[in-house]
Amino acid sequence: MTLDTRPRLADPDALFALLVEAHRGLDAEASRRLDARLVLVLANHIGDMDTLRQAIALAREAG
Repeated sequence: MTLDTRPRLADPDALFALLVEAHRGLDAEASRRLDARLVLVLANHIGDMDTLRQAIALAREAG
């Protein structure tokens, strides 16, 4: 499976607001744990190692 990087969110601002709200009131460590759990949940949903490798490489390049 090839990583699809085309914009696909109907409302990216709503996603951003949802993420901000999820982190509200968390200290830095709890926020990192939330991010890590979210990554694992979404990686499991994707389920394809080649796609996940591509996503990790892309994320590292952007950093």
